[in-house]
Amino acid sequence: MPLRRQLVLGVAALCGASAVPAIAQSDYPNKPIKWVVGYPPGGTTDLLARLMAQWLSQRLGQQVLVENRAGGGNNIGTEFAIRAAPDGYTMYLVNPANAINATLYPKLPFNFLDDMLPVAGIVRVPNVMTVTKNFPAKTVAEFIEYGKKNPGKINMASSGSGTSVHLSGELFKFMTGVDMKHVPYKGAGPATTDLIGGQVDVLFDNMPSIIGHIRGGSVRALGVTSAQRSPAMPDVPTVADTVPNYEASAWFGASVPKGTPAAAIERLNREFNAALVDPTMKAKLADLGGVPIPGTPAQFWEIHRMETEKWAKIVQFSGAKAE
Repeated sequence: MPLRRQLVLGVAALCGASAVPAIAQSDYPNKPIKWVVGYPPGGTTDLLARLMAQWLSQRLGQQVLVENRAGGGNNIGTEFAIRAAPDGYTMYLVNPANAINATLYPKLPFNFLDDMLPVAGIVRVPNVMTVTKNFPAKTVAEFIEYGKKNPGKINMASSGSGTSVHLSGELFKFMTGVDMKHVPYKGAGPATTDLIGGQVDVLFDNMPSIIGHIRGGSVRALGVTSAQRSPAMPDVPTVADTVPNYEASAWFGASVPKGTPAAAIERLNREFNAALVDPTMKAKLADLGGVPIPGTPAQFWEIHRMETEKWAKIVQFSGAKAE
């Protein structure tokens, strides 16, 4: 065979070999994707995951299936996702507990920021200081007055020890001196059920999971935990109107196990960002009180790093402990 023909065939073979990975990547995804949520159904993480999973399923042409793995202060679901095969078919719904737990649990068997890779941010939402509909206080100021007159008699529910719901309440206790008894639940759903039933008195819940109950009148909102009022609840004042400099908000995004192919992350990031600028999706997220946080994976991870530092300080000065 002439040397020229050998060279041509050799180049063709190399080109063909290098094209195989590109073709495989273009086929992603070719089977359903599992999206792990570290809390039971009914809470903000679950609501957001199911809303976004519908969008992703339509855009990707494959089902995105939400799998709830609750317990351990969100750590059971987190570790499950970290140990999953890094093939692009397991995602994890990142939430404030992943930043908080880095300090709250001194001996975790993983380092979230090192063992997971960012995909995209989704939304940032305020929490809402919410009480039973028959609670005697009608404002944050009245709540503080009542709490100081009745130390230890207010039961403060949370979606679990160390969650942003819990620490929003701990921050309120620290800044006001109100003594409240912490009652942790395995998720926002059961905590809200007991708040509606009057078994607990107050809950600093994420807006998406509590706003429907507030609008329905089964519970009452005293204040939002963001620095400014929420467009979703413009008539509800901020806690900071009464407690200067009080601020706490929740944020959510998606991640995948370390080692996941870059092509999968890029595709997922593109579809998440498309959802956050789609008028219909934006309206649905706004109705839940969410403010979109689009961007690159690196930009989302920077949010995570800053929140990890912020919540570390709150855990330390509040004395919060994992239960």
